[in-house]
Amino acid sequence: MKKVATRFAPSPTGPLHIGGVRTALFNWLYSKNQNGKFYLRVEDTDKERSKDEYKNQIIKSLKWIGINYDGDEYIQSKKIDDHVKIANELLKNGHAYKCYCSSEEIEEQKKRARQKKIPYIYDRKWRDKKEADAPKDIKPVIRFKSKIDGTSILKDLVQGDVEIENNTIEDFIILRNDETPTYNLSASVDDHKMNITHIIRGDDHKINTFKQIQIYQAMKWDLPSFAHIPLIHTREGKKLSKRDKSSTLDDYSKIGIIPDALRNYLLRLGWSYKDKEIFTLEESIKFFNLDGIGKSPSKLDMSRILSMNEHYIKNFNEDDLFKQLTEYCKLYKNEINSYKRDKIKKSLTFLKNKAKTLEDIFNNGQYIIRDVVNFNKDDVKLIDDNARKVISDFNSQFKKIDLPSREILEPIVNGLIKSHNTNFKGVGQPLRIALTGSKFGPGIYDIILSLGKEEVQKRLSTKIA
Repeated sequence: MKKVATRFAPSPTGPLHIGGVRTALFNWLYSKNQNGKFYLRVEDTDKERSKDEYKNQIIKSLKWIGINYDGDEYIQSKKIDDHVKIANELLKNGHAYKCYCSSEEIEEQKKRARQKKIPYIYDRKWRDKKEADAPKDIKPVIRFKSKIDGTSILKDLVQGDVEIENNTIEDFIILRNDETPTYNLSASVDDHKMNITHIIRGDDHKINTFKQIQIYQAMKWDLPSFAHIPLIHTREGKKLSKRDKSSTLDDYSKIGIIPDALRNYLLRLGWSYKDKEIFTLEESIKFFNLDGIGKSPSKLDMSRILSMNEHYIKNFNEDDLFKQLTEYCKLYKNEINSYKRDKIKKSLTFLKNKAKTLEDIFNNGQYIIRDVVNFNKDDVKLIDDNARKVISDFNSQFKKIDLPSREILEPIVNGLIKSHNTNFKGVGQPLRIALTGSKFGPGIYDIILSLGKEEVQKRLSTKIA
């Protein structure tokens, strides 16, 4: 029995799409579950649109989410000679033929199909013509001689048996008139050369699969197994496209989604194992199977992604969370100096409260990161004469403390509540505004202890704008 081998084969014509990431994830998990190999094939034969920046972004995105491929990237454009060779073999053994139809003829056929409101299928005009009839001024394309009679059945590992009338598959082009191969030829040859055993991809590829199976059969190659996974839709039920907001990994990393959380979300997007929701990486590999993939499209739900991310933030080891936060800040915010970093790290326990993203944690820690308090204009209006007296009285007592702690601070605050005939808010809110610039934020004891004695005194002594 062949060792399991899967592949992810994106085209570097744009940033990696979230649907592509899930396809890569399913391929990777299946191969790891089966102790097999997972390869990355870059299908860069579209010279006009393929760009290195997109190839690099694809590689970076896979690495970011934790998908590691075996060996080097397989670059399709370097294998063109192999594809052309197979096209000529198919021509030689009677499974393909030269088509001399002009572009005008093809356009006329398409126009007639549109008028009749039927799908365009090439009329096979040159399928059985002799080479002697060929015009001298037209460079031919090579078309595959598709089956005309009967039906074909695809034994899909997700969709079950899928049957199609053979006459609905046109004699598709495998080699253009500039001698460049088309997608279906290149993909078939590469999958064969790479010894791919399982092709797991979106179900919009089903018609391509029927074409590729015929190439395999014509070449007498061993057929791989096929699994077509339903596409990801928007919340409105439309097919997700690259133009949609939140369609690429960059859209998620920019707002501080943790790679593990997004990977867990994508794993559960169209796949299930019992009623389990949270999977470690080891569990993902151990439990993943094709049987758990559903047959209906999944809807991308940002609120569910944020909820999953919040779970990971709450439950992450704080050293790992801090590492994620500093990496995030380095990429998308200003790098935090080492002195402030230490304060943030010690304060993570409360800064992560109610945070759904790394950006939320960063925002919660702004009062530590900034050297100057940035006052909210509306909140400053709450600082009346009574509030100023509370701040002044607290500061007088705070100066006498050598080493602040919650146990020492609580009696001071309770004393102020009593002496000013107010409540906890009447003391905590003015102090919070004076120290952070806003009435919203962490608990007052957490704020004071995270800033340290010197910084608290400095801020309480500064005139509020």
